[in-house]
Amino acid sequence: MLKTELCDFLGIKYPIIQAGMGPFGNNKLSIATANAGILGIIAMSGIDSRERRPGIYKHFVETGGATLEDDKFTVLKKILYQTLNGTREKKGVFGINVLVSAERIKPATEVIDAAIKIRAEDPEMKEGFQVVITSAGDPMPWGDKIKGAGLKWIHVMPSVRAAKRCQKAGVDVVVASGHEGGFHTAWEPVHSLVLLPAVVEALAGSGILVVGAGGFCDGKSLAAALALGAVGAQMGTRFLATKESDFAAIWKEQVVKTQDRGTLVARGFVGPARWLKTEASLRHQENTLKMSPGVFLGRPDDLDSIPKELYESEEDGINAVYEGDESRALMAGGECAQRVDDMPVVADLVDRIVKEAEETVEALPKKFLI
Repeated sequence: MLKTELCDFLGIKYPIIQAGMGPFGNNKLSIATANAGILGIIAMSGIDSRERRPGIYKHFVETGGATLEDDKFTVLKKILYQTLNGTREKKGVFGINVLVSAERIKPATEVIDAAIKIRAEDPEMKEGFQVVITSAGDPMPWGDKIKGAGLKWIHVMPSVRAAKRCQKAGVDVVVASGHEGGFHTAWEPVHSLVLLPAVVEALAGSGILVVGAGGFCDGKSLAAALALGAVGAQMGTRFLATKESDFAAIWKEQVVKTQDRGTLVARGFVGPARWLKTEASLRHQENTLKMSPGVFLGRPDDLDSIPKELYESEEDGINAVYEGDESRALMAGGECAQRVDDMPVVADLVDRIVKEAEETVEALPKKFLI
């Protein structure tokens, strides 16, 4: 059986984390993944999209069992209880993902505070809701709040330097996110084959568990993550293209259609982002080169230093997804999209990944000539 320290620490069956993919609701997907024996994660960034991305907000709210009349606290509470109710029978473990970039400190604090309050009021909620994942920002301000509430804390980061900062902050698990990953990527591209073992080595003896992300999508790549020293893998794009995924149909279908060299990097909400290659994303990439060249030069900028039209065009592209307009739609995805060619049921996919990983590990000794 494929079991690592991550399984024992999180209380899951298999060493896989379903990535929190925002700003789009993945409320139903998180139930399916938790029930399949991995860590199900609810993306929280959609909760702040009412004004700028009304289609996404409506989708986020309604897939979470809430209504447009509900305030943010009520929306979050209904989503968490929908997840708890949906995972009760199989005792699935779930959590939330919160972007903590400088631009999002205030909404991130509101969401984490509300989630902690909701969890504290219900002993059963504490059994299922176990994890907070922070990403796209500095981990230092969050440890006392998250771990002080009895939650397990995971932080997603892109470098050895950031991993050491996670150690200083007291993070329980780090996700070493290689540049292959979908949507938010680092300003300086370091890919998983280099990043993951470097982070494992840097944190050796610290007690912090290391998970790989970026390019992991099947049993072979999960086995590779373990061979590189990780205790598991986080997968986003692969779970996006599943039957239970809440994502818009054109987005899911685009992942399946993506072929060799089918992604590109251009501006995203909080820095560089990896998009599925379409006419719309190619236009966005050209505009990024003109208006936010730091994305390609490793020079961070922010929304105050780039032309407003660049991030407004991104907003339009995201909204177009939920309008069903493929000519304008911007759809994020990792490099591994080129290896995704079907849209299975989540439970079947997890079983397939685990079986392939086990077979890969078992077959390795036969490849060596002794």
